[in-house]
Amino acid sequence: MEEILFDEILHEIFTRLPSSSSSLPTFESVPLVSKRWLRLYRASKTSMSLRVNPHDSSVITFLPSILHNHPSLSSLCFVSDRKTPILFPSAAESNFNDHLISIVSSCCFNLRKLCFLVNPLSPSSLLHLSTSSLSLTSLSLKLLGPVSFHWVGSFPSLKDLSVDVCSRNSSDSLTGSNPNPEVVELGLESVSLTGIQSDDTGVTWLWRRCRKLKKLCLKSCGTIGETELFALCLKNVEEIELRTCRSIADVVLLKVSEICESLNSLLIYDGGNKDGLVHFMNNSRCSDTLKTLDLRLPMDLMDEHLVSLAANFKSLSTLRLTSCYFVTGHGLKVLALSFSSSLEELSLRSCDAVEREPGLLATLGQHLGRLRKLELSFNEWLYDKEVVSMLASCSGLVELDLRGCKNLTGSVFVSLNKSCVKLRSLDIASCRLIQAGEVEAFVMKSQRLKKIVVEENKITEAAMKWASSKLIDVVALDSDVPW
Repeated sequence: MEEILFDEILHEIFTRLPSSSSSLPTFESVPLVSKRWLRLYRASKTSMSLRVNPHDSSVITFLPSILHNHPSLSSLCFVSDRKTPILFPSAAESNFNDHLISIVSSCCFNLRKLCFLVNPLSPSSLLHLSTSSLSLTSLSLKLLGPVSFHWVGSFPSLKDLSVDVCSRNSSDSLTGSNPNPEVVELGLESVSLTGIQSDDTGVTWLWRRCRKLKKLCLKSCGTIGETELFALCLKNVEEIELRTCRSIADVVLLKVSEICESLNSLLIYDGGNKDGLVHFMNNSRCSDTLKTLDLRLPMDLMDEHLVSLAANFKSLSTLRLTSCYFVTGHGLKVLALSFSSSLEELSLRSCDAVEREPGLLATLGQHLGRLRKLELSFNEWLYDKEVVSMLASCSGLVELDLRGCKNLTGSVFVSLNKSCVKLRSLDIASCRLIQAGEVEAFVMKSQRLKKIVVEENKITEAAMKWASSKLIDVVALDSDVPW
């Protein structure tokens, strides 16, 4: 009885250990103690990621034993160890998929999340998975296009779906009649689609039945299907991401501005639409709910967009701008003045205006006294004076990211210790002029720091001792790996 109780206590302790850290005891070090601890470690492990080769038959041989030794798995991910992605899986590779899915279905009774990114799944694999994994709440997979989404109705518990259409097939690999014609509404709350093109007409079936959708992510998509049916799924959406979707950005932004009343987060990367952005900034129904805006639009974002944003949105708490080449200090100052009472996180990553306009950061800092997180990474021509002038007004900072600012020196540490006494996280990787001795002195003097990211060759033995005594997590990056 005592042994059982002891095992239960150990099991509980193991589940609470951090997964990785350079200065604290880790979950991964547990099985090194004894065979008993190894058994308990396996029994307590709830997630696993396996890198497999679809041409290695030993995977099929050893996988059942591995999964049986981990009975508590609720999350399982398979990724391919091939450097070149498989575009059109052979019969042998499809058979490999079927075997893998069959093993998972027979061994993982508590599985709630499955990520299968080895190669595109066949209809037979999906069918087998749907009949044996009715409790799956999250599914990520690759498919051959053109695709249909009728099979989604066979997963009644599914909340999170991610599909990557990695290549096109001349045959209708997943098209056909709906096996569940009675499905009127799906329970999906998050949908992520990659590579949807004009012949993937089945996506319209999905939109028609996604009335509970809260998060929508589209990447490298050339169509959204029937526009009006796409609009049906937007009513309750709270988060939208568009990555490399230039051809559909305007219509998506139009529908979002017309329909979304609860949107609180919008991300657009690498492909926007100037007119679509203007329309969204001036006519959106979510002007009172949007909290987070993340834009990486080197050729599309202008000052006029930022001025419209400042005039119409008053509740923004997080603003991230990356590679905003055509934005000037004027647009940023207007934003800072408008969001002075709400903005808590600001990211100006590789932002030309920051480098070319002296005094800009000081002005931003004076208006944004509520900032808690600040990122100025990869502004290579940013100098100490500009950063220090901003930090003087940002006494509430808890996170600061200066990665890749190659012209900053250790003088910044003096300002941090003086003005930012609440700082808990600092990233100074690839700040080439900062010396190891300066890092050591900062760690020694820091009051509340809990995490620092820096190159391995800038962490001295003394710095590690100070970090350990203060429970500071040191993330030491390989000095030879370019940022």
